[in-house]
Amino acid sequence: MLAEKNDVVVLCGLDDLIVNAGVGLRYGGQQYALFYVPDTEQKVFAVGNHDPFSKANVISRGIIGSINDRLVVASPLYKQHFDLITGQCLEEAEISLPVLPVSLVDGQVVI
Repeated sequence: MLAEKNDVVVLCGLDDLIVNAGVGLRYGGQQYALFYVPDTEQKVFAVGNHDPFSKANVISRGIIGSINDRLVVASPLYKQHFDLITGQCLEEAEISLPVLPVSLVDGQVVI
């Protein structure tokens, strides 16, 4: 569900997300993986869904965790870890996923 309200784009409702798991979303011609992590300050994160190592759109199926106080998602195929805030790969710092600046406002995920 994409809708524009007062210069913000509503990507989806909080009810469309799964706690501590990923959901795929297409926005601006690109696929993103949305993650709802309610026990963090930011709560909602969006990174590119395309895994640069496997060349498949699978990041939304990854497992969330933390490494050295960094919130990460592990690619489900080759297990590289990507920082959910910066998109940077922890194993290969020169590789990163695009990040979509999302926030949670009144039960809606917006940019």
